[in-house]
Amino acid sequence: MQERFWQAIVANDAAYDGTFYYAVTTTGIFCRPSCKSRLPKKENVRIFGDRQAAISENYRPCKRCRPDGMRLPDEEWVALMTAHIEERYAEPLTLSILAEQFYASSYHLQRTFKRVKGVTPLTYLQQVRIEAAKWLLLETDAPVNAIGVQVGIPNAAHFATLFQKKTGLSPTEFRQNKST
Repeated sequence: MQERFWQAIVANDAAYDGTFYYAVTTTGIFCRPSCKSRLPKKENVRIFGDRQAAISENYRPCKRCRPDGMRLPDEEWVALMTAHIEERYAEPLTLSILAEQFYASSYHLQRTFKRVKGVTPLTYLQQVRIEAAKWLLLETDAPVNAIGVQVGIPNAAHFATLFQKKTGLSPTEFRQNKST
């Protein structure tokens, strides 16, 4: 393998996209040079001049960088993002993290998500977190600050403020109203 190809892979250099594709023998997947996936071991990399050559050797296109040129329709793409947010709402998720995970610019991701869902990714994440907190407040005896941490909002004051803004009640008031 030429050193310039390896350096393009290491640097995730988009200038080489379309010039070559690389496959990883241990995963059976091929990518664009700009793919943000984990850096493979150099000895496991094969270089191909075009997508078809990689496919003919039974390598599958990466789902992250889509080297096969197949872009998902916006609705499907946003559905994948919402599922990701719903699964990982307790983790630190930011627009830049989502953009990296879904191989898009922050601007494009935000605009597309809002057009499809009617809300921004952050607003959706907050909704998911608040719904999870409501369930925990009603179904457990965990302290309010622990619930905040559990749903991905470790700052207790921020959690209480956001909860009140979204529900009209403080977390404690919400929990107390469960009996009424």
